Amino acid sequence: MDAIPIVIFWGLALWGLFGRIHVLLYVFFASMPFGAFAVIPPQLTGGLTLTPTPMIVLLLILRTITAPGGVQFYATLALSPKRLLWLFMFWLVAIFTTIFMPRFFAGEITIIPVHLQLYTEGEPLWPTSQNFSQLAYLSISVFAVFAFTRILRDANTRQHSLAAMCLGGAMAVLTGLLDYLNQYVPLNPLLDPFRTATYSLLTEVQVTGGKRVVGLMPEASVYGIRCLMFLSLLYFFRHAMTDRWLRERVVPALTLLLVLFIWLSTSSASYVGLIVFFLLAVIEWAQRKSSRRSSSFGRKGLGAEFWTAWTALIALGLVILFAPNLLDPIINNFNEMVVNKSQSSSFEERNMWTAVGWQALIDTWGLGVGLGGTRTSNSLAAILSNTGLLGGFLYLSFALQTLMRKLSTRRNEVSNAMMSGARYAYIPPFAVGLLISTTPDFGSYNSFLYGIALAVILTTNNKTNQSAHRFNVGTLQPKHAPSD
Repeated sequence: MDAIPIVIFWGLALWGLFGRIHVLLYVFFASMPFGAFAVIPPQLTGGLTLTPTPMIVLLLILRTITAPGGVQFYATLALSPKRLLWLFMFWLVAIFTTIFMPRFFAGEITIIPVHLQLYTEGEPLWPTSQNFSQLAYLSISVFAVFAFTRILRDANTRQHSLAAMCLGGAMAVLTGLLDYLNQYVPLNPLLDPFRTATYSLLTEVQVTGGKRVVGLMPEASVYGIRCLMFLSLLYFFRHAMTDRWLRERVVPALTLLLVLFIWLSTSSASYVGLIVFFLLAVIEWAQRKSSRRSSSFGRKGLGAEFWTAWTALIALGLVILFAPNLLDPIINNFNEMVVNKSQSSSFEERNMWTAVGWQALIDTWGLGVGLGGTRTSNSLAAILSNTGLLGGFLYLSFALQTLMRKLSTRRNEVSNAMMSGARYAYIPPFAVGLLISTTPDFGSYNSFLYGIALAVILTTNNKTNQSAHRFNVGTLQPKHAPSD
């Protein structure tokens, strides 16, 4: 029984590898809610769990780098300061710190081990296998940016990626629904073949009198964050979707369902991310409302969104006035998971991890302890303590450069909507990462956002430059876009 999902996964993966490349995009997003699924039996990997999404990303990298001109494309991006040079240098710094720092500072620095089995206030730093496993994960994320940049230069492929987001969001909802129903209907025979990871799976945890929904992820907090990622993608990229049915029917339905399942996950970090999402949704609406480009995709639906939100607020006000007791379970749940979270032992332990990470950065004179050197509970602390001040500066410079990129034209409405979507969709998971991220690996979600942002810039600006060149100089249009 366990072999059937593995065969199906690899059949789809090989179809994407040797067939149309956008198939890999659909499998990429659809695989994201399956974080407890080992696509290679752990007995064959020495107990190591290889989950679907990293495997699909590896195939994307393999497909793009072995295609004609692939190596040249990667090299051009890696050596261009306006493209991916900062990210490539960050990767080189990460390699250097990972190889040398755990040996140079061995036994002298206190760290929290990445594979934490029992509560500890710190252990001496030593080289471990985690150094190279974390370097492998980060390398996949880095080169995924190159791969996504190459395949998403095509406008049709970008639209496929938006449709694939919808598929991924639907899979997140479906897996959450099956896990929720499992407490009423015996669905373990259906779910167990997808829960084959060797690490601890917290699938039956009760909080505030109810089951924490975990879907097919290892635990509820990871599932909640995965739903938050899809919520951010679908909502903020919706105006870049040229398919009206997806934009006006599928996305609104999935948005409501994803909010519901984030709530059912009872993850305090996801709740904070949901608050950030709602604040950004208001800011995005106001920005679109103030836009002078009345014909842009962004202004479509402003009235419907306003009246939907206003109706929801009126309904909430009526409940507060006439039946406030109906909100007691919601208020109690929020107080327990967010307001009173600072009084929990897990909150204190996570703060201790971060404090040890910051101290490790100071004790190494800003050089860092290498990838996998210490565990934290903050993405910035993870990057800086693991790769040092130089690595942190390079990565943050790259992220800021990518998100601040601007198109050379305002006429391409779809491209502008995609750039705006990438910026907004980046923020809620980033805010959550400041609360719970344990490693410096920025993950395939961010790799996709970085890749699509750069791909839009490369293709849109190239077309604009070609048009200007033909108009001003009178030369013939080249048959192919300039080499990237």
